[in-house]
Order: sequence, then structure tokens, then C-alpha cells
Amino acid sequence: MKHIPNLFTLLNLFSGCVALICILQNGITIVYSADGTQYADIPERIWLAPLFIGLAALVDFLDGLLARILKQSSPLGRELDSLADVVSFGVAPGLIIYQFLRMSYMRQEDGADVSMIWLLPALILPCAAAYRLAVFNLDMTQSKSFKGIPVPAVGMMVASFPLIYWARDNNWMVNILLNKWVLYAIVIFLSYGMVSRHPMISLKFGGKNDPQQLPRLLLLVLGLAAVIFLQWTAAPFIFLFYIILSLVFKNRIA
Repeated sequence: MKHIPNLFTLLNLFSGCVALICILQNGITIVYSADGTQYADIPERIWLAPLFIGLAALVDFLDGLLARILKQSSPLGRELDSLADVVSFGVAPGLIIYQFLRMSYMRQEDGADVSMIWLLPALILPCAAAYRLAVFNLDMTQSKSFKGIPVPAVGMMVASFPLIYWARDNNWMVNILLNKWVLYAIVIFLSYGMVSRHPMISLKFGGKNDPQQLPRLLLLVLGLAAVIFLQWTAAPFIFLFYIILSLVFKNRIA
């Protein structure tokens, strides 16, 4: 029984590795839409990466839940969980941004010959994720709230990029995702957010006297509204709602 939560954690890692396989496909090509708009396209298997990152997030939630139900929490499980998270929500999202940077440069003349030095900033993201998870493992004060943006939240937000690009319902969002300067800014913002010490809402629901209940409820309502009205585009907005609500209610969280 004691290894059941660890098996779910390993499934998290397995899913993250499959996501990496989906992301690491070569063959970016330039395609044109019916109205003549130019796009950089990548092999269709990358669209499966968000599915496996989402599966990793689900089992990441379940392994902690099972550990509490079975009363099988252990230092081994805590370390294993962080090792899985750095792959599923750090490395995989970092490589998604790496691919989007490639597509951004492919829109330019001679973009196919871009130096790797302009793509490597995407790897700052997994480095920041690894640091944040190491700090989390050593900080026993983060059981009811977080200090810094949780790595799975960052991973899920970045995992939405291929889905938003694939849907192409909002050309302005696609143009944002293919703007290299925006991508660099996203890497800096997310990396700083993970290693910062700003108090962030915990999504683990507590009792009725939990001071974080109100911001969690507001986040749930705003998230549902975003999904209804924005569909695939909702994820970045839900992430921003999470950041804003954490800042507004920081006195309740800290």
C-alpha cells in the first residue's frame, strides 16, 4: 500500500517523458492560410504534449491525495514528486517555448539558420522550476500556502500554447505566441515568479474557516467564465487571475 502514491508519481514522470517525445519533433514548415497569412507549422504530434502534461497534472494531484488518504506520506515520495514535476512541468514546457521560439524565427528571412544562442533562454524555465522545487522541499512553511508560483501552474499555462495556436480562433493570440520578445518576456516573468517568495494561493481546499476560501472561490468562478467565453484561450487568463488574486489577498495567504 505504501508504494501506491509513488506509482502515481512515476506515472506523472512517464507522462512528462511522453510529452517530451511529442514536443521534440523536427520539420517546422511555413504554411499559408486561406487569407494568405503566413504561419510556421510543426508536426502534429506536438498537439499531444498538452494532453500528456494535463495527465501528469491529474496524477500529480492524485498521488498527494492518495498519500494523505492512505497516510503514506514519506520523504521518498516528496523527493520523487519533485523529480517528476521538474520533467513534466519544467522541462516539457521549456521545450514548448523553445519550439515556439523556433517558429517565431522561422517567420523571418533566413530564420531557419538562427543561432541556438537565441533559443536557449527557453531553458531558463526548467532551471527555475528545479530551483523552486528544491526550495519547496526544504521549506516546511508551505503546507497551506505557497511562496512563489507553483511549478505545475506554470507548466499547465505553457502547455496551453500549442492548443491556442492549433485552434487559431484568435489571430491576435497567435501573433503574440509567435513574437519572440513576448516569449522571452514570458520566460523571465514565469522564472522570476517561481523563484520569488511572493505568497500564492494554495489550491488545496481546507475547512470552512480557511482564510483562502474566498480567493479560491473567486478563482473558480472567474476560471469557469473564462473557459465558457474564451475556450482554448482561457488558460493564460486563468493563470493571470491566479496571480492577481494572490496579490490582492496576500494578507490572507501569508
